[in-house]
Amino acid sequence: MLMTVIPAKLNETKDKLILIDQTLLPNEEKFLELDRAEDIWEAIKKLRVRGAPAIGIAAAFGLYVCSRKSQATNVADFKKEFVEIKDYLATSRPTAVNLFWALERMMKRFEREEDKTVAEIKAALLDESEKILAEDQAMGKAIGAYGLSLLKPEMGLLTHCNAGGIATSGYGTALAPMYLGHKKGYNFKVYVDETRPLLQGSRLTAYELNKVGIDVTVICDNMASLVIKEGKIDAVLVGCDRVAANGDTANKIGTSGVAILAKEYNIPMYILGPTSTIDLNTPTGAEIVIELRDENEIGKGFGVKTVPTGVKAYNPAFDVTEAEYITAIITEKGIIRPPYRENLRKLFAEEDE
Repeated sequence: MLMTVIPAKLNETKDKLILIDQTLLPNEEKFLELDRAEDIWEAIKKLRVRGAPAIGIAAAFGLYVCSRKSQATNVADFKKEFVEIKDYLATSRPTAVNLFWALERMMKRFEREEDKTVAEIKAALLDESEKILAEDQAMGKAIGAYGLSLLKPEMGLLTHCNAGGIATSGYGTALAPMYLGHKKGYNFKVYVDETRPLLQGSRLTAYELNKVGIDVTVICDNMASLVIKEGKIDAVLVGCDRVAANGDTANKIGTSGVAILAKEYNIPMYILGPTSTIDLNTPTGAEIVIELRDENEIGKGFGVKTVPTGVKAYNPAFDVTEAEYITAIITEKGIIRPPYRENLRKLFAEEDE
């Protein structure tokens, strides 16, 4: 499968987190080398790294590179520092379930190794963070294969925001079937919502699809209805930041509107993401915390003033698409269809057996 830039990884000496600064794409490819918790927190908060899986990978590597610098000589003191860093990084993006998932996974690995030396625990934390990256790459391949099984050559596809290689570990979720189909000669025609206000669709998705030679067309968010009505779209594929126990899904703001359009025009709406984004402890989408971002992202986006002085802007980063609008949820474990509450629980029950 084709693979784009890996957005979060360790350097060769494994003492710094390397991120591609996605706020500068597509005009500049700049790589950041970080080993301070404050800088990693800022990178996650300011969307220098974004996309649920990529945030999780960055958090795991970030927690490792920060804690490896600890001068603690006993496990109790090291654990105290580790927990402080973990809790601090967790405050950067409240909606991204993968952030908490990755940090808690690192915590559990620490606890399993707690009877060992500080040096041995640090080695175990490195091992765990690298496993998170490798597993996500394998997940991307599996999601791509399951997603492609629902598609046919020559299809027109619509996607929103960026759920591609630079939002994950190089393969993507919503874009993974497109990469796999491209490799197999499916000749998809992909339409990308620009995704206001930060233009992750036009800046990032179009950037990475074009880079590998996929036919991609950018449209304004408010053009989706017309493009669907004109018969250009056969399926909608989007990623997800959190899936509730009943199938309600939080994704980039504007996703729910696309889902409503897809249902109206009888076009399948597919949610693609790893099982780590499924949160059975959140009953419905109503309980998902929606991050509110700086209103200047709307009023002064990319340094251009577009809202009059004194006028407020409302800037939620995500919305929730109710389960009734979702045709299927595609994970690395398979394709889940309604009823979601029953079938999502069944998926995790099978994993526990």
